[in-house]
Amino acid sequence: MPLHPKLADVTQKIVDRSKDSRAAYLAKIARAAKDGPRRAHLSCGNQAHAYAAMGDDKTTLLQERAPNIGIITAYNDMLSAHQPFETYPEQIKEAARALGATAQVAAGVPAMCDGVTQGQPGMELSLFSRDTIALAAAIGLSHNTFDAAVFLGVCDKIVPGLVIAAATFGHLPSVFLPAGPMPSGISNDEKTEVRKRFADGLCERDELMAAEMASYHGPGTCTFYGTANSNQMLMEFMGLHLPGASFVPPASDLRGALTAQGTAQVLANTALGGNFIPTAEILDETAWVNGIVGLMATGGSTNLVLHIPAMARAAGVILEPQDFAEISQIVPLLAKVYPNGLADVNHFHAAGGLPYLIDQLLNAGLLHEDVMTIMGPGLHNFTRQAVLTEGTVGYAPAPKQSLNDKILRPVSDPFQASGGLQNLTGNLGSAVVKISAVAEERRFIEAPAAVFHSQDAVKKAFQSGALNRDVIVVVRYQGPSANGMPELHNLTPFLAILQDRGHQVALITDGRMSGASGKVPAAIHLSPEAADGGPIAQIEDGDMLRLDAVAGRLETLAENWQERIPAKPDLCDNEIGMGRELFSVFRRTAGAASQGAGVVI
Repeated sequence: MPLHPKLADVTQKIVDRSKDSRAAYLAKIARAAKDGPRRAHLSCGNQAHAYAAMGDDKTTLLQERAPNIGIITAYNDMLSAHQPFETYPEQIKEAARALGATAQVAAGVPAMCDGVTQGQPGMELSLFSRDTIALAAAIGLSHNTFDAAVFLGVCDKIVPGLVIAAATFGHLPSVFLPAGPMPSGISNDEKTEVRKRFADGLCERDELMAAEMASYHGPGTCTFYGTANSNQMLMEFMGLHLPGASFVPPASDLRGALTAQGTAQVLANTALGGNFIPTAEILDETAWVNGIVGLMATGGSTNLVLHIPAMARAAGVILEPQDFAEISQIVPLLAKVYPNGLADVNHFHAAGGLPYLIDQLLNAGLLHEDVMTIMGPGLHNFTRQAVLTEGTVGYAPAPKQSLNDKILRPVSDPFQASGGLQNLTGNLGSAVVKISAVAEERRFIEAPAAVFHSQDAVKKAFQSGALNRDVIVVVRYQGPSANGMPELHNLTPFLAILQDRGHQVALITDGRMSGASGKVPAAIHLSPEAADGGPIAQIEDGDMLRLDAVAGRLETLAENWQERIPAKPDLCDNEIGMGRELFSVFRRTAGAASQGAGVVI
């Protein structure tokens, strides 16, 4: 199928916009790659330090005829999605040895859990952890003894940080190995109802705790389709995972075999392996377009609207918010996974999952086929499912029909004709709204503003009854320069209750919401943010505001609002405690949300 002309047009705009930056990036990568495997150029003392603890692998390393893999791991056993990575380094080393190669853990990087820090001061470090991870991974790879890299990460900021590092060391081949989702717990619908009942004072804390424990109950990724699982989708659509690997559960035999197979694949892709595929070659403009298509087709996390531009910049590719909006217009929504539906990612995978989706979109001309991947040329490699046959990973064609059309549909019969995100512009700046879970009748909201400077203030207003009306809640000074842009997911139950009471409700913020936020229209990532003098700082209680997700408009209807002095609250409490004082340089140098809010690139 020929490429959709609109997709071709958007891609060409990105290519033209990125001409100079991409050329400079590729020239930098060429300089890094020109001398071949770098450890051959280390001094004897350098190498002795690097190999001192390598035991029997020293002989292989000193021969310099076999590749050496650098492992970057985000393992910790507090984060359920990353707990399975504890055993991966040894599995990778064993798989490498079996092929006459070696592997070393080059670095561990931090991996925080947004679920633990939601509504807590630690969440104000969350977005900046992405850049910290990129920096930490760079330190590990700077030892310059590696021919390839394996990245172990799953969740919200971890994968974006690792991709930034992989792009920066793009002269090395790399592979991303996931851990897979935990088993399904109680239904997401049931969990949501308990949360809303607790927020409304209709149940006790022990009932809420029981529901939460039944939802998050074992090793693996949380099973809703938030940022962590959107990351896994992205890695598969961009050709950095093995085909069909994203949602294979941690304890399965197939998952272990995929770890070994991923090791073999990255070794084959090294200069010494004979099929040289550096990461820089994979991360071109077409790969990022394919990733955005996947985001729209699956109704993925709004957090990726921040992360994708930041990751792409590390590879010399410049993305703009309008690219997302234009791609969303032509890509149908093909998946219904919580918060956009009742199913979780295990049900999605069983219905045909990502191989089915990629096959559908390729056949409709809505993906670039002519891309480079870790499997070699062509995205068609990812229209296959991973299967295990006598202990060996093989690949079977994706199903041609969805195995559950309540979860996964073909391009010919989508859940809706356009994707899950809409770009908003107007006299308040630019923002994004996720509409895949928002009912059509709630995509246009015009109501008076209620202005706040914290989640806690919104909660108190809700509990006092002050929000029991049509209202657009404005939460400002939540951007990267103000307080690190924490997720405002704790607002979701309160706003959903107001909506369920029949009120017209929306949210406007220069902060961000969780990737699992759903049915209340929320204009997020508003740029410029209040701390940088954005118009949101001039909104007052009672101003009539308009959020039009159909026409893509975000406006204040107040008169003479431009003449007001911007509100400037005391932000001192954002700057100390829980390590926030260590990140002041990040707040001072963070870029605009519309450009990914990055501090590294």
